[in-house]
Amino acid sequence: MTVVHTPHSIAQVGLARCDITPPVGAYHRMWGAAKHDRSTGVHRPLTATALALQAIGAADGKSEIVYIDVDHCLFWAPEMDAVLTALCQRTGLAREQFLVAFTHTHGAGLMDSTRSNLPGGDLIAPYLEKTAGQLADLVEKARANRQEATLTYTQGRCDLAQNRDLWDEKTKQIVCGYNPAGPADDTVQIVRITASSGKPIAVVVNYACHPTTLAYDNTMVSPDYVGALRETVEATAGAPCVFLQGASGDLGPKEGFVGNPAIADRNGRQLAFAVLSALEALPAPGTFFRFQGPVISGATLGPWEHVPLSETELAGKRAWTHRFLTVPLPYRPEIPTIAQVQADRAEWVAKEAQAKAAGEEIAMRDARAMIERKDRLLVRLKTLVPGTHFPFPVTILKIGDAFWIGVEGEHYQILQTRLREKLPGVPLVVTTLVNGSRCFYLVPKETYGKGIYQETVCVLAPGTLESLIDAIGAALKEMA
Repeated sequence: MTVVHTPHSIAQVGLARCDITPPVGAYHRMWGAAKHDRSTGVHRPLTATALALQAIGAADGKSEIVYIDVDHCLFWAPEMDAVLTALCQRTGLAREQFLVAFTHTHGAGLMDSTRSNLPGGDLIAPYLEKTAGQLADLVEKARANRQEATLTYTQGRCDLAQNRDLWDEKTKQIVCGYNPAGPADDTVQIVRITASSGKPIAVVVNYACHPTTLAYDNTMVSPDYVGALRETVEATAGAPCVFLQGASGDLGPKEGFVGNPAIADRNGRQLAFAVLSALEALPAPGTFFRFQGPVISGATLGPWEHVPLSETELAGKRAWTHRFLTVPLPYRPEIPTIAQVQADRAEWVAKEAQAKAAGEEIAMRDARAMIERKDRLLVRLKTLVPGTHFPFPVTILKIGDAFWIGVEGEHYQILQTRLREKLPGVPLVVTTLVNGSRCFYLVPKETYGKGIYQETVCVLAPGTLESLIDAIGAALKEMA
């Protein structure tokens, strides 16, 4: 082999960012075990970043996809619907052209408009309304400043993310915690975006790791590790860092579930240094690496050189194809009814009252956590698409040498690892939690029946994740 190619895409790219930090004192409790309701401060601001992508030479909005990197865990279906409606009304684009990519931080607060009766809940609805307007403004700005740019792809490695399905021998159950023996995908997919002038536009980081450094003891608004990741990358790269969450259903930081923001910052810097290391090795945009032939010296040397791509090769990097899929995935037959969940919730409310009367702090905490689980299940059940199958949406964009894939929900890591196996050597930017998570988790079929949290809250039948992977893989091969 005497030639090494670096994957490239060429497209029109625009970017804009704004601050979306909720007011201090707004409803914040995200964790069932938390004892607080309101936020008490801000660790780092929350941001939203719009990345507008359009095909070179496109005259209308049909060949256009807009990613919006949002520092929230997710929005429930009604809140998500309001945001997408605002975006479509402002831009004229179709819903499927927007990929609101939640970073999935668990430190931002649960923005559920039905919780207006809780402490700080009166601030949720005004915040959501303001944020929807901000996101629409952001998209307009990103689309307005689009320019031709080269996207250069590379991969790094980072062991921040670790398997989080841990068998606890003492209690004979699988808990959501660091499992040193479990598999963990350490791939960091990186995209450097450079304007034709040579000016850096953005660095996209696609990595799978739950932002759960900060948990029930944290009372501050925080983007978790993503904040320090962005800050550290931007200080060196000189361009905004866009974070796209990968398939992290069974992946989380080795050190997590803490209340100390300094640990979240350390986790973010660990990932950032992996990104910066990989970026340093990237060649100039629009080049490939070629052997130059032998040179006689003290030894016969073999120098290589970075060589510009030809006009024909560059034309191939501009090729744009996108596809919107709907994959029907069957519901599991044992999904509880709304009435059943409401009855279960009432029992836990009674247990919480009993524990409070008896002064049993742990029992009261556990009951409150179970009430939270029931509340979230009720939200999902009330917004599920009726029928026997969930119409699962998938967005696939192929630009030049790379694929960008967007899916809603929380997926186990096999989504990305198996797709890479199907197209070895092809850059895949796999983004989950796109436009929310109506179906919640998608887990491998072998996890069913083991009592793993992610499976117990899953509404889809065994084998659905594997079916989805096969459907996406087939589409990728057709488009390739």
